[in-house]
Amino acid sequence: MNQAVDPLRAPNCMRCLHHYVTWDTRFPYGCRALGFKSLRLPSQEVFASSGQHCLHFHPRPVPAR
Repeated sequence: MNQAVDPLRAPNCMRCLHHYVTWDTRFPYGCRALGFKSLRLPSQEVFASSGQHCLHFHPRPVPAR
């Protein structure tokens, strides 16, 4: 089942198109879709503040080998 649809499972930010790693050591993780940086993974911040899993998750394209 797709992680974006599965309500029992938090999306993995490392596999999200919108996730990025920042140069800021205080806030190493960022989300381009929601426009913020945080100390924890963005999906954890979203769940902590809203009680819902992130609705902006889009899987990254898998690179061809």
